[in-house]
Amino acid sequence: MAARALWKGQLRLSLVSIPVELFSATRSGASVSFRQIHKPSGKPIHYQKVVEGVGPVDVDDIVKGYEYEDDKYVLLEPKEVDSIKLETKKTLELVQFVGVADISPLYFDKPYYLVPADELAEDAYRVVRDALRQSERIGLGQLTLRGREYLAAVKPCGDGLLLETLRYADELRKADPMFSDISGKKAEKELLEVASALIEKKTAPFDANAFKDNYTAALKELVKRKMKGKSTRVAVEEGERPERRGDNVVDLMAALKKSLEGGEGKKPQPKAQSSSRRGRRKSA
Repeated sequence: MAARALWKGQLRLSLVSIPVELFSATRSGASVSFRQIHKPSGKPIHYQKVVEGVGPVDVDDIVKGYEYEDDKYVLLEPKEVDSIKLETKKTLELVQFVGVADISPLYFDKPYYLVPADELAEDAYRVVRDALRQSERIGLGQLTLRGREYLAAVKPCGDGLLLETLRYADELRKADPMFSDISGKKAEKELLEVASALIEKKTAPFDANAFKDNYTAALKELVKRKMKGKSTRVAVEEGERPERRGDNVVDLMAALKKSLEGGEGKKPQPKAQSSSRRGRRKSA
């Protein structure tokens, strides 16, 4: 089944407008989803929209309400909400450009593929893609998606463009209260050297295929066993405990040195790729 575009509109750079479509870059089907079941009857739980003192209500009788005081609301009809006219409903204009490393990872939210709507749009699309790649810049703009206006970052991704929605500044918590109790004392030199050597030893090119969702795999195996009518108990193996001193404090230096010597186990190995596939692969 062909993917369905989540948004259709224009990607604008100054006076140049490019028809584009937006597709989700992630999928939810890989995870295990559950339904809540009423155990005595074995039937799924359903949820009803109810009003206290009234009971279940019709969906057509539901409107949006903004609570400006306790139990006092301003009611908004769906037509009133839809009447708000924003240019970003149909146009994503790149209004600013920043360096590829200038945006903190804290701001990035969700990735999408931004593709040309037709062959006629491809020439201008390629120009924007290659100009961003050559200048090592990310384009910033805003678009309205699913009833909300998002800040968006556009950058090259292989043969196309990747759009990532960004969080607004007021959506982030300040780090200072979280880290205020951490001492400003520097790490000991010898420990730092061993830890740095360990990091260097385990450094390798990123390959997402080398990592698997073990929890989801275990859940699927559990479901499979249950379907076969086997035991319902699941044994969870406890990993090896680190060596501890008599005062119950981890000997950090010993643990780091053991890891550096290879005692921590093998790191994930990237899967081998055929030479033909490597030849087709392009950097983002």
